[in-house]
Amino acid sequence: MNDTIVLGLAGASAVAFVVAVFQVVSDLFLRDRARVNDRVDVEFLKKKASASAAKVKKASLFKNLDQMDAAVRAGEGSPTWRQAFESMVEQSGLDVTPGRLLMIAGVAAAVLAAVGSAVRTHPLDAAIGLVLGGLAPLFYVKKRRDRRMERLRSQLPDAFDLMARVVRAGQSLGQAVLGVAQEFPQPISTEFAYCYEQQNLGLSPEVTFRELTRRTGIVELKIFVLAVLVQQQTGGNLAEMLTKLAAVVRDRYRIRGAIQTLTAEGRMQGWILAAMPPLMIVILLFMNYKYAVVLFDHPNVLAVSFGAEVLGILWIRKIVNFDF
Repeated sequence: MNDTIVLGLAGASAVAFVVAVFQVVSDLFLRDRARVNDRVDVEFLKKKASASAAKVKKASLFKNLDQMDAAVRAGEGSPTWRQAFESMVEQSGLDVTPGRLLMIAGVAAAVLAAVGSAVRTHPLDAAIGLVLGGLAPLFYVKKRRDRRMERLRSQLPDAFDLMARVVRAGQSLGQAVLGVAQEFPQPISTEFAYCYEQQNLGLSPEVTFRELTRRTGIVELKIFVLAVLVQQQTGGNLAEMLTKLAAVVRDRYRIRGAIQTLTAEGRMQGWILAAMPPLMIVILLFMNYKYAVVLFDHPNVLAVSFGAEVLGILWIRKIVNFDF
């Protein structure tokens, strides 16, 4: 076997070993420290609270309450590409605006395109660098959004149980929202603190709750908001409703986990099939460069292969992903 391949595999194994050791050490020794730091942030760092209040004051809901209230009441139809992109950036929890993200993607695309042109003067290399550089920041933000939403979804049952206990103790729904903001870690504490601050500054609970569903985009929170609005109009036992809602959301999360488990094999097969062509090209470049480089003299073949690869990835993704 080629010495370069052996060195590459040895380096990859060393990196994987370091990552595994760090994960074990983090789980065993740093987990409690992270919890203490989160608690200190909630209790003592008042600057975060003031920054959140300032962010709420700059929100578009305060520009025209009547117009924004009518827009929120109108419901959520099919979002445009711009609205979906802005929602993805907002739901990721990153301190970046949509315009700044597009600027970062543009700069990355230009840099990679320049690098591709410098390595080989063929236009296909510059085009590949342009596409990869433009999509990489967007893909990172999407993964952060998905991870944040999944964590938020996992926190909802316990949050609803806490709200039920607060309401059962005689407190208002606003105090229950504040309790979640004070007692839970990120990201649910941030979202509920934002909602409570909006109510504290004069917005009606209905508008703030609907804005919460728009801002998070989670179906379980939409169910919660709809149940709260119906309860406020018709009456009933709010604590019992929150307890039953926590059980429903917990069951939905358990079923979602079962679906993810059953489709894990299909997703793994999809990733392997998608990674095999570029991986084989890299291996051939190391093992027999003169033989493999001939492929780059036929950009049409590479373009068709890339298109077929993308189509296959989207097809497999459609098969193994379910809207639940």
